[in-house]
Amino acid sequence: MWLPRISSTAVTVLLLAQTGILLFLVSWPRPPSPASGKERVHVLVLSSWRSGSSFVGQLFSQHPDVFYLMEPGWHVWTTLSQASAPALHMAVRDVVRSVFLCDMDVFDAYLPWRRNLSDLFQYAVSRALCSPPACSAFPRGAISSEAVCKPLCARQPFRVAQEACRAYSHVVLKEVRFFNLQVLYSLLRDPALNLRIVHLVRDPRAVLRSREQTAKALARDNGIVLGTNGTWVEADPGLRVVREVCRSHVRIAEAATQKPPPFLQGRYRLVRFEDLARAPLPEIRALYAFAGLSLTPQLEAWMHNITHGSGPGARREAFKTSSRDAVNVSQAWRHTLPFAKIRRVQDLCAGALQLLGYRPVFSEKEQRDLTLDLVLPRGPSSFSWASSTDTHPGP
Repeated sequence: MWLPRISSTAVTVLLLAQTGILLFLVSWPRPPSPASGKERVHVLVLSSWRSGSSFVGQLFSQHPDVFYLMEPGWHVWTTLSQASAPALHMAVRDVVRSVFLCDMDVFDAYLPWRRNLSDLFQYAVSRALCSPPACSAFPRGAISSEAVCKPLCARQPFRVAQEACRAYSHVVLKEVRFFNLQVLYSLLRDPALNLRIVHLVRDPRAVLRSREQTAKALARDNGIVLGTNGTWVEADPGLRVVREVCRSHVRIAEAATQKPPPFLQGRYRLVRFEDLARAPLPEIRALYAFAGLSLTPQLEAWMHNITHGSGPGARREAFKTSSRDAVNVSQAWRHTLPFAKIRRVQDLCAGALQLLGYRPVFSEKEQRDLTLDLVLPRGPSSFSWASSTDTHPGP
């Protein structure tokens, strides 16, 4: 049996068994206040693969008050890839909580050799890790670039991630490895955290189209979702992973909106990628208000640029945030997917389409007719506990 090194700030017992993983956490201190003196806010962008989560992550990452990290749970899944997604829920939650508290020692369990910042998954997409005190590739308030950050910051010592985290008022994590909301209830009740959950969804038909473009990159994760005991799954003709993704979004949204627990009040917001694509600035302003952030002129100009590009983006840019036509991206599946496959997705994800407000198509003619709007309008109270700081009517 393999056991991780014990963190200096927590007592962790990790029991690995064929049926799952149990994780017990004891006594975590509250981290020091950020240098700004503001109350620390923790935001979890809860989504699934190929739902626009990298784009939304960058909306937060580029903000000068935010320390952002992309998918810390990736380290759990790559290390324990023979387990299933439900069995790894607790371990991913452990990592998420630790990072929210700026305790990077939690990565000892998954990066025992860690030496440099580049050992951290997708470190270069975090503006905070490309700026002082972590690295000097960009001034702290500037818009960062992954391509510039990578060669300049890769060899920075791993410890600078913790130093940078403690310097910001907001810690934002993007994660795609939670399949129900209940596993996060202990974090919502935790007095050491001030947690807000942004639940990002996308039309399942668009998700399928994007997943087919990145099938090789998702093969290991597909195996964990399907519980294949470590076998990678690239081809999925039965669309089993898409079905599980749809089911998870329904479970999360229903838990948050149908008799939700009182501690969720003001802490959950569902965001549709298509709404962001159609009206970026109003949606982003509302999203920032929910998280306690303000939109700066520099950010507004950058957001306009990346959502008003000339096309859907190249296949090689599938996991990158670049300037694209956001509406074109959101509608691309209507040009490329065969109708038979769309009908199959609609059958498997009927509940998600109905709950999240996506209209099914019943013929190839309807699919190709872009004047037919498939994104249904939202009611004034749909999908959200309204935050006290949120003046936007929705979502």
